[in-house]
Amino acid sequence: MKFDFDEIINRRDTYSVKWDVSKGELPMWVADMDFKTAPAVIKAVTRRAESGVFGYTIVPDRWYEAYIGHWKRLHGFEMKKEWLCFTTGVIPAITSSVKRLTNPGDNVIVQTPVYNIFYNCVENSGRHILENALAFDGKKYSMDFDDLEKKLSHPYTTLMILCNPQNPVGCVWDKDVLAKVGRLCDKYGVKVISDEIHCDLTEPNVGYVPFASVNETCKNLSVTCLSVTKAFNLAAMQSAAVCVPNENLGRVIFRGLNSDEVAEPGAFAIDAAIAALEDGDEWLKELRAYISDNRAYLTEYLNKELPKVNVIGQNATYLIWADVSYYTNDPVKLCDYIRKTTGLFITPGMVYHGDGNKFVRINVACPKKTLSDGVERFVKGVKGYANSCGK
Repeated sequence: MKFDFDEIINRRDTYSVKWDVSKGELPMWVADMDFKTAPAVIKAVTRRAESGVFGYTIVPDRWYEAYIGHWKRLHGFEMKKEWLCFTTGVIPAITSSVKRLTNPGDNVIVQTPVYNIFYNCVENSGRHILENALAFDGKKYSMDFDDLEKKLSHPYTTLMILCNPQNPVGCVWDKDVLAKVGRLCDKYGVKVISDEIHCDLTEPNVGYVPFASVNETCKNLSVTCLSVTKAFNLAAMQSAAVCVPNENLGRVIFRGLNSDEVAEPGAFAIDAAIAALEDGDEWLKELRAYISDNRAYLTEYLNKELPKVNVIGQNATYLIWADVSYYTNDPVKLCDYIRKTTGLFITPGMVYHGDGNKFVRINVACPKKTLSDGVERFVKGVKGYANSCGK
């Protein structure tokens, strides 16, 4: 490999959310990576820092061109400049959009298990969550369209939040599935916010389909949230984009982003995004291969040492979704035990709702040496927990 993903980066004492843990603990929970970002990004940010001036920053044409070029090149979808608006993050954009597309008391559909902060975006704004639980057959997840249509047809349902690819279960929704979502939402007059932040983190040779690219129906009822922050490990850069092809819908969303003061970039947000989108393809390709190897390593190790733990096959993200229901129906207790006895910090699946009470989530975006340590701690912790419960 041209890029060194094996390098161990000491993130302690750097004000890292992930690494704000006790000595000896190993965090593999929150979704950021333990790799340096792409060299092109580091170079661009360094150059910006060396200027020594960090005043108000515009959104230049080059930023729009970088997003358009990246999505056309990697995902076969050509956006237009007027569809795009800068925003400081996907979550601020979702929260702002919820407030513009719904009224207090309206229903917003989410498909569980799903990123738990969606709940905050909806409920903190005085709206109600309707869960459309994904169907799980023991190997993979799929959409329950009968339940989805029932909830879309409710007179107070005005919005759906789609996660594409799905976090934490790692589904990459195909064109037919997305078309059916669009058709049903259009039938009942429901708009769609599509969170596509994990789209660049699919398995090698696995593509993703942008929701807005499926057909004119999906294009015209959608607000798509995009960002370089997940794939290029830039979460604290506060840099993202919203894509709204429908002109009238775009006016509503873009005005909302500006009114909520989440449409102005910080000093490094533009430079970092442009560098990642223009010059990060090769780095991203190697990153995806490295994460794929990590996923395979963990799966093989657990199949051997803990065959009762079912690692769900995933096509996207760097987050392992592991079924631990043989050992417990309370993954909080399991995760607490593992952390207390081994120092490994992972996430209990129940925070993602749906059938998450059967699962834990493990972040494998780290050097192989770190991953090996984490997997060994996990095995030790689960076996210890099993012994304590008489399993």
